[in-house]
Amino acid sequence: MPQSSHTPDHLEEIAYSDLSGWTQDDQSKALTSFLRFCAKPEALGSNPASVRYALADMPSLCAAIDQASLATNDEIRHFIEAHFTAYLITKPGFVTGYFEPEVPASRTRSDRFSVPLHKKPTGLEALTPETRPTGWPEQFSHGRRVGSGFEELPDRSAIMDGALDAEQLELVWLADPIDAYFIHVQGSARLRLSDGSVMRVGYAGKSGHPYTGIGRLLVKRGEGTPEDFTMAGLRSWLAADPHRRDALFRENRSYIFFREVTETGPNEGPVGASGLPLTPGRSLAVDPEHIPYGALVFVEAGFPDADADGRDFSRLMVADDTGSAIRGPARGDIFTGSGDPAGDLAGEIRHEARFTILVPKRPGTGAELATD
Repeated sequence: MPQSSHTPDHLEEIAYSDLSGWTQDDQSKALTSFLRFCAKPEALGSNPASVRYALADMPSLCAAIDQASLATNDEIRHFIEAHFTAYLITKPGFVTGYFEPEVPASRTRSDRFSVPLHKKPTGLEALTPETRPTGWPEQFSHGRRVGSGFEELPDRSAIMDGALDAEQLELVWLADPIDAYFIHVQGSARLRLSDGSVMRVGYAGKSGHPYTGIGRLLVKRGEGTPEDFTMAGLRSWLAADPHRRDALFRENRSYIFFREVTETGPNEGPVGASGLPLTPGRSLAVDPEHIPYGALVFVEAGFPDADADGRDFSRLMVADDTGSAIRGPARGDIFTGSGDPAGDLAGEIRHEARFTILVPKRPGTGAELATD
């Protein structure tokens, strides 16, 4: 199909018939997930991405969904095709998986529980082009406000050495430093506390230092192949040598801060960067500079779909989260759920993928694409 003069170079309008697995997918699950944004349209945010899901368009779109007769999946699919235009992201795509760990923890320190997750420090702010101090590297995303300026926060290595101890920021204590590290990577966790209760923690900010994938470092150093360092493989390597483990942790300077999450129920997913509970199997972490929160994205990848015997993964998903390692127009992280089974599934996902973003049509104008 011809491209509009307003279409960004990395997008190509395509027909729904060109999407492998489109007619086999249960799009009702994605539409239900999308409706979260109808109840909280401000979760769309400012949407700096090159494709806009305009806040002003949400009421009419949500009203159309509410008024339509969408009893069957065929009706849902026809509704989506009538109200959204499909644009293939032509850049090479890649997906990984992430999950919400569930690990033992305590609100108080003890011999068993001695590894902290920290609350965010006072003054922590995300930097903007207007507030970024002169000379700070572009990859620094956060800083600590001091008066009218900013100072750099301690990185992971410094925090491991006690740089924040005097500030008493410990939110909760874990037993295993490997669990703590993977909670940093995942950004959230369900914690089984020593008193029998459950606590959920979620992302509250980060030190601002660039993220370094430690599995990738091990591959570069000849310790193994990418297939060796799935989540399970990496955990095994880390457990085998605590001294080398801690040295490797220090090479990822990025450090994540957490908060106790109380606004979601025990049966809901963790809260993503959009401020909404994530939907297992339908929530997609993206780079919001390229894909806006709230966007419907059809993902095709070459790994088995856990809910469809004999078929590769091809699902309509909702962009509602992000992560330090998720950068670029065709990079995604699939939320697989909570607990060990979800972790086993997430750890096996490292695949090339094809991304197609569905853009709402505006009456008389077609899809709304930004020109900058």
